[in-house]
This record gives sequence, C-alpha cells and structure tokens, in this order.
Amino acid sequence: MIEFITYAITALFVFGVLFIYIRKGQKSSAAVREKVSVAKELGMFEPISLHPHINLSACMGSGACITACPEKDIIGIVDGKATIINATSCIGHGACFLACPVDAITLRIGTAERGVELPHVLPNYQSNVPGIFISGELGGMGLIKNAAEQGIQAIDGIQEFLKKQDDKYDTPDMCDLLIVGAGPSGIAAALKASELGLKARIVEQESLGGTVFTFPRQKVVMTQPMELPGFGSVKLVNTTKQELLDIWKKALSNFNIEVEERKRVTGINSSNGYFEVTLAEGEVISTRTVLLAIGRRGTPRKLGVPGEDMDKVTYKLIEPELFNGLNILVVGGGDSAVESTLLLADSNNVTLSYRKGAFARIKPDNRTRIQKAIDQGRLDVIFNSNLKVIERESITLVVENGEVKLPNDQVFIFAGGELPNAFLRNAGVEIEAHFGKTVRKHRN
Repeated sequence: MIEFITYAITALFVFGVLFIYIRKGQKSSAAVREKVSVAKELGMFEPISLHPHINLSACMGSGACITACPEKDIIGIVDGKATIINATSCIGHGACFLACPVDAITLRIGTAERGVELPHVLPNYQSNVPGIFISGELGGMGLIKNAAEQGIQAIDGIQEFLKKQDDKYDTPDMCDLLIVGAGPSGIAAALKASELGLKARIVEQESLGGTVFTFPRQKVVMTQPMELPGFGSVKLVNTTKQELLDIWKKALSNFNIEVEERKRVTGINSSNGYFEVTLAEGEVISTRTVLLAIGRRGTPRKLGVPGEDMDKVTYKLIEPELFNGLNILVVGGGDSAVESTLLLADSNNVTLSYRKGAFARIKPDNRTRIQKAIDQGRLDVIFNSNLKVIERESITLVVENGEVKLPNDQVFIFAGGELPNAFLRNAGVEIEAHFGKTVRKHRN
C-alpha cells in the first residue's frame, strides 16, 4: 500500500511538472504567434538583406539562437520550433547561425518573392571581372564585424590572384591594389594588405569610416568584437562611433596608411592586364587589382522637390549638439531618421515626416524609444505625409486631408541611397537578383 501511494504521488508530481511545462510552452507559443501577427501587420516580417532561415525538420527548439541574438524579437519559439518574428530588423550578424547546436539555421540573401540585387562574387570575393574584387555591404554583408572580416579575406584572394599575374606592369606608378571605400571592409583590407607587403592605396569619396562617419556622434555602431590586422582584437562592446573611428585611425597610423579622402571614383577601365581608375578630379590611378568596398547606398537619394538644393537641407546628421532652438524637419521612417529625430528632439522643435502609415523597418528599441518620445510630447510625427516644397523659412507637407505648412530652419532627409549598379555595370561587373540564396550553411 505504501509503495502504491509512493508511485501515485510520484506520478502526480511528474504529471504536474509536465502540465506546467506544457502550459507554459503553450502560453509562450501564443505570445510569439501574436508577435508574428503584429510583425506582419507592420511590414516587419519580410527580411530585407542577410537573414536566418530555419530548417524546422532539424530544429530542436533549444532557444540558443534567441539567447545569442543581440537584437530583440527576431526569433521566437512556437510549439518547440524556432520561427522568425521581426525579420526586417535582422542586421545579419549571424550569431544565431553560430549558436545553433544542430545546424538548423542557414544564412540567406533575399526571399523567394523578394530578390536582393547584388554583384556577382566568387568565393574568393572576385567578381566576374578578373582582378576586380568586392567585399562588405556591397557584397551583402552589412554588419561592421562581418564587413571587416570580408575585407581581410578578400585580400587573401587578391594575393593569390597577384601571384599568378605577369610582373611586367610592376612599375613605380603601378599599385598592386586600389581599395575603393574606407568603411569597415576597406580599412580592414588596407591593414591586411600592408601586413602582407602589398603596394596599396585607399580612396574614399567622403571621410574615413565611410557610412559609419555619417552616423550621429553618439550612435552605437558595434555590438561584437572584431580582429584588425596588425592591431589585434577590438573587444569594445556598444562602441560609439567616435571610439571606433579613433581605433581605426590608430590602427592605420601603425602602418602609416593614408586614407585619401574626398576622392570619388567615376570609372574603372581594363587596360592590357591592369586597370585605369578615374577619379572625379581627373586623376587616373593605374593598379593591378581593385577592391570595391563602397557599400550599397551609394549617393543619397534625393526627393526632387523644390528648394531641396538649399543650404539648410542635408542628408546626414553628424554633430547633433550643434543644432539648438531650431524648427527641424526630418524626412524618413528608417532607423537613421528615427535615431536622428531622437537626438535632435531635446534641444529643438522636431517634426518627423514619413510617407507610410506606421514605422515598418526600425529596430524594436528605436520603436520603443520614439513611441515614448511621442507620448511625452517631445516631438511630432506626421504619418502618411510627403514633403512638397522647401522654402527659406518654412516647408509644406502633403497630408491625407490637404497640406500643412510649418516654420522651418533645417531639413534632414533620410530616404536611403541610390545603388551603384550603373557604376558597376560600366566596369563590367554583373548584377544578380538573389531570391533566397544560401550564403552560409556551415559554421566552420
């Protein structure tokens, strides 16, 4: 009788634990389903670049991918299987891919319905044009750490390419390599090239840091450590823009590498086994190979509205602390627009104009922060609005019920950038639309 009671109590205990576990899982799954539903309504469910794809047959629901992801609500668990929630907010770091214990995650570019245009690149980062290599955001890797790693790996491919070439063009005026772009990928590549003794130059159409330079001063730009050739591991987490720029400057100075700023490449022409690269200023650089690390945004996209050529209109916010007591209009609905609006709101009268009815592609933290700012009355957001005209002391927006004219001292436009496809095609580089192409499926 005692044994029966003991077994019964044990059975009830096990049943109770299982019931609680199952009930908790059901509640958690329901919560994730609701998040997926909201993400679809907000347009956050579809990925826009590099993103994880989950093999449900292999997934064991360990949750390691969720723990590893530094973002919020990118992946969740439904009925014991991982599922994508806010794919649009994925920044492509691949931490979930590396953390999965059963290799159930691959990294893909584009989806079956939505292609992403990228240049044709071989595994060694060479394009279809022998001698022209591509790395970083232009090749699909936008995260700083990933872009830097690609720049380093591309140099290995370039070194192998150069070993097979005729040295008859090895003249004092000839470079082994011209790096176009001084962002994360270009800087890492320049360091690696110098470490290997390659004769290289690096040009940048704006300033050292490329796209990173255009970030607001306080913006956090790195969430994972990375290795820099000749410098070592950069282990700072939540590094600010200025801290990262200072690290790059120090690393470059260790190799006496000069970034040639304000030099924009306008054309690349093949000439008898080498390349002649033309700059906007008219200079022509002769080089045996070219590494394009220019990013995908290219030239800022303009709206084409009257008054857009005024001095008070700009397409980046670098030093928000210089703007005080002004009537400011920010145009756009992405992370750059939202982050800039929040930085300016404390010291200015800021209005954010967005052409859609809700924010569709911003990080969860930014969504929370701007909603809080709106609730506190720190700024105004006008959805379903379009900028019509910019005047010296005002701007006019087209809204659902007509037009709104607002006093204005400064306009910031964050409408993305024009892809450099024409530039690439003129150089002979093929552009491909990738529909769910797997780019990484093995962790090692």
